[in-house]
Amino acid sequence: MRNPFKGAGVALVTPFNSDYSIDFKGLEKLVQLQIDGGTDFLVVQGTTGESPTLSQDEKMKVLDTVLSVNNGRLPVVYGAGGNNTMSVAESFKKIPAGVNGILSVSPYYNKPIQKGIIEHYKYIANHTDLPIILYNVPGRTGSNMLPETTLALSEIKNIVEMKEASGNMEQIMELIRLKPDGFGILSGDDSITMPLIAAGADGVISVVANSFPEKFSKMVSASLNGDLESARKEHYDLLPVTKMFFEEGNPGGVKVALNVRGLMEEHMRMPLYPVSEGLRHRITSETKALLSK
Repeated sequence: MRNPFKGAGVALVTPFNSDYSIDFKGLEKLVQLQIDGGTDFLVVQGTTGESPTLSQDEKMKVLDTVLSVNNGRLPVVYGAGGNNTMSVAESFKKIPAGVNGILSVSPYYNKPIQKGIIEHYKYIANHTDLPIILYNVPGRTGSNMLPETTLALSEIKNIVEMKEASGNMEQIMELIRLKPDGFGILSGDDSITMPLIAAGADGVISVVANSFPEKFSKMVSASLNGDLESARKEHYDLLPVTKMFFEEGNPGGVKVALNVRGLMEEHMRMPLYPVSEGLRHRITSETKALLSK
């Protein structure tokens, strides 16, 4: 069970129609693009999927759609986290067959101490047999999971990996240095994925891969294979648009690029708001340039 998710994972966006209902046809096209584009595993209902604005029923319908289109071809990870420990554990009962793992973010807003984070994950891990990917994203949760916290949790059999989105290279490299064999480290920041893999990480859960799975998966694969010359080329090709995607919040930017590719419209549910016209123009131009390479 240890470290079953490697390579280029994608945190799937949730397409919406103009009335803010879910665009299931767009979702089907997005999943097929990932399968065809070389993505290694799919992540459903992460933050990029605007999960806070979807009802539990909608989340299950999105997951069912992804499972149906995927049809067992790629591993599927489901995002199920929160700041109510017992509620998170209870939600695991609704996860259908066909899901291969759980991505669970560190409790947000409550700002627990490190011992509280450990006890939270111990509790939820005891309520599922699925592999769990920890998720450290201090910019959203308000608290940072320290390497010693992750190392303590890595001793639990079905806690198999960490998605690290602290952006702190020194912290992540210390975790890579000290982690036990078989425990995986995934980048949670697209812009530092290549250098992190070079430092020993196992892959990424990506936003950018939604719109450019072909180039992103090529970059990740080259990095993992030690072909840093090829990896650097893809990394620097993607770096400008990566920075643009996050200028005005996620997933507004990547939805512009997906619209350029004809997969979906740019709609997001409030309180998220579409990107400015200037940024939309720059992303559109850069997307067309990348697709022509």
